[in-house]
Parts: sequence; C-alpha cells; structure tokens
Amino acid sequence: MVVRQEPTERTDRLFHALADATRREIVALTLRGDHSVSELAQRFPMSFAAVQKHVAVLEAAGLVVKQRQGRERRVRGNPEALQEVHRMLDALAQTWVGRMDRIDALLTGTAGTGPQTDTRTELGQETSS
Repeated sequence: MVVRQEPTERTDRLFHALADATRREIVALTLRGDHSVSELAQRFPMSFAAVQKHVAVLEAAGLVVKQRQGRERRVRGNPEALQEVHRMLDALAQTWVGRMDRIDALLTGTAGTGPQTDTRTELGQETSS
C-alpha cells in the first residue's frame, strides 16, 4: 500500500518562505523587534525592492506582519507561525521515528508487538489507500 501525502498550500508557503537564507534572517530580526522595511534593506547587500519582495513572501506565509506607522511600514515577526512550523516538523519526525521503529521490529523479529502511530492527520493531510 502506498500512501500519498499532499501538503497544503499553507504548508507550501511556509516552507518556501523559510527556504531562503535572507528570509530566515529577516524573520529572526523581526522576532527580536519591529523594523521598517528601510531598516531591513540597509542590513542586506541587495536593493530595497528585493527586500520588499522577501518581506512580501514572508507576509504571504504569515511569518511576518506589516503595519503602517506614519509614513513607514513596520514589520514584526509572527511567533505563532513558527510554532506551527515546529509542530509540523515534530509530527514529521514522529512519523519517521515510528517508521524506523517498525523497520527495526521487522529486522529483529518483534513486528506487531508495539503501538503504531500515524501522525499524518496532525499535519492536516489526508491519506488515500
């Protein structure tokens, strides 16, 4: 039986946003305190427009929140989104630990004696047989 797991759009956006080192650094900076997009742009060897695009990707993923404050747009990190990523990664790790335990049980001849855990539903993913 092959089980296919389809990631949700939200999951795709989160991991796409975190796949880039600049965006990860922007998240880290904004979790420590609010920054204007201009302040963020000064920290990176790229154009203001490029930093704006990175911030837009992070905002679309929910990893940062932008707020207008006077003439500036302030960016702050969203720790709840990172907690969601942590829960997803933890569920994936538990899935693989369970799989490795079952492989070990098969190799040692103790298959079927322990509980089996399926964490796909924790990831918001459906299964199909």
